[in-house]
Amino acid sequence: MADPSSTANDQQRRYREFLDLLPLTLALAGLPQSEHGRYYNEEQIETRVFAVRHAYKAARQLARELIK
Repeated sequence: MADPSSTANDQQRRYREFLDLLPLTLALAGLPQSEHGRYYNEEQIETRVFAVRHAYKAARQLARELIK
């Protein structure tokens, strides 16, 4: 079984990595901000989640390539 402190450290590291890559991720996703007072419907949210998810994967890959 995994050490609880090790698991917590891994989770914190992944969270920090996510936060560090967030600006690049959002730039790669290229999604416009919503207009004030207007909300996205469920389908629009799912589409945006898909775009952000794939942009995050690309941002991680880019960061790893640049580090090497």
